[in-house]
Amino acid sequence: MKLSVLVLEGPYNHEASDSAYNFIQAALAKGHTIRGIFFYDDGVYNATRLMDPPQDDRHISKRWSELGATGIDMIVCVAAAKRRGITNEVLVPNIRISGLGQLASLIDEADRLVTFGD
Repeated sequence: MKLSVLVLEGPYNHEASDSAYNFIQAALAKGHTIRGIFFYDDGVYNATRLMDPPQDDRHISKRWSELGATGIDMIVCVAAAKRRGITNEVLVPNIRISGLGQLASLIDEADRLVTFGD
C-alpha cells in the first residue's frame, strides 16, 4: 500500500510527531511504501535545526532528516514556514519547502493519507 503522511503538530509538544515517525517505521517494516511526508501548521517545526535536545532525549529533527535520506519525499509547507520564520537556512538536510500543491500530489498518488495532530 502507498501511504502519505501529514504531520500537524510540533516536536516535543504532543505525541503526534513521535507517533508519525513510529507509524512510518512500522509501515516500512511491513513492506508499505511511504509516498511522502508533509509538515503543515506547527508541524513545520519538526524540520528545523534549531532544536538541541539533551543527549539522553530523542532528536526529532535528526530522525526526520535521516528518514529523508532514504529517499522519502519530505516537504515543509511554504506558507506555514513563512508564518513561523522558517527558511531553507534553518531546515535540516533532506527536507524541502514547497506549497500545498505538493500535498495534493501526495494525496493523489497514495492509497491513504494518514494525519497526525489536530
